[in-house]
Amino acid sequence: MGEFYLDIETNGLEPEYCKIITIQYQPLERNTGKAAGELRILKEWESSEKDIVSRFMMESGVIEENPFSFIPVGYNLNFEHNFLLYKSLQYGLEPVDVLNRPFIDLKAFGVIMNRGEFKGSGLDRITAKPMNGSKIPEWYASKDYPSIIKYIEDETKAFLQLNEWLYREMPLFLKRFKEENKI
Repeated sequence: MGEFYLDIETNGLEPEYCKIITIQYQPLERNTGKAAGELRILKEWESSEKDIVSRFMMESGVIEENPFSFIPVGYNLNFEHNFLLYKSLQYGLEPVDVLNRPFIDLKAFGVIMNRGEFKGSGLDRITAKPMNGSKIPEWYASKDYPSIIKYIEDETKAFLQLNEWLYREMPLFLKRFKEENKI
């Protein structure tokens, strides 16, 4: 079974009009949520959008028949799903459907941690992530690729910190819930 942190960066919010500029993924330890390998960043500016989508598909295991070969773990995976599915179909590739296989999306935890409110539950609002991704299109347009990479590294670090904490603390909540409810 392969759990992988998954995220993308884009130059906008609409798959029909914008493009994927990076795809990043990293293997995770199954029982701890910690990084179990290097962060892989596929960069559109080094080749093309079609190339990074194709490479992601071939290298990651996301399209293997066994749905447990690549289990995406992320924050608001619907965004990645929409872009990857649209772009894989646009380029005549096998559809990449990350939500039609096992996945773990921490966005639900962020909303619950924010007392059920979606507004204010972004990863940048509940972790040490320094900012949201609103500057990515500007950096991309000005070819400020080092800023994009730094953003990705900071975001990954913040995500992993939350992921590891949840893996460590959630079993304790389950134990407490069972004790309090005599289950």
